[in-house]
Amino acid sequence: MLGSFKHAWNRRSLKDDAYAWLFEPYYGDEVVVFDTETTGLDTKKDEVLSIGAVKVKGDRILTSESFEIFLKPSREISAESIKIHHIRPCDLEDAVEPLEGIRRFLNFIGNRPLVGYYLEFDMAMINRSIKPWLGINLPNQQIEVSGIYFDKKIALIPQANIDLRFDTILRDLNIPRMGQHNALNDAIMTAMVYIKLKHTIKLH
Repeated sequence: MLGSFKHAWNRRSLKDDAYAWLFEPYYGDEVVVFDTETTGLDTKKDEVLSIGAVKVKGDRILTSESFEIFLKPSREISAESIKIHHIRPCDLEDAVEPLEGIRRFLNFIGNRPLVGYYLEFDMAMINRSIKPWLGINLPNQQIEVSGIYFDKKIALIPQANIDLRFDTILRDLNIPRMGQHNALNDAIMTAMVYIKLKHTIKLH
């Protein structure tokens, strides 16, 4: 009941009816797996530098329908920050204004469910850009892969201390780590985790 109330309140807050389709029920068989690279982990002051996303249809990762965009930061990115996200100033030469990047992202995801790892953080970063513009938080259904992994592990070993680090999940599911660390590669790896978990009954 609380969820439906929040959804209705969110819908009433929409400033631009051109985006009313975000609130329409989704009946298809696709999800969008996405990841962000940011200047830091503070959702109140840090900025999104890039967004990577890929569609998954059934059990297929549609790499031909991937999305990657770089956003212009409001200030120079620090050397410490670069060590974390590996995005250099030269990578941002063709970056777009944040609002334009978010607009393109919305058009890519539509009203499909969104899948991610540590998705709450990525959603908070995206919503911080959307809220002043559209007056809403993204209403798309959210699917957290670490939550699915935890549920499957704890069902096998109820007293276990579950390691939810991304590298641990990849190893446990025998998924290779892609070489270059960026938002799109992380989204593709997360998509592989999502598909594997849908079909995995027993984990190591």
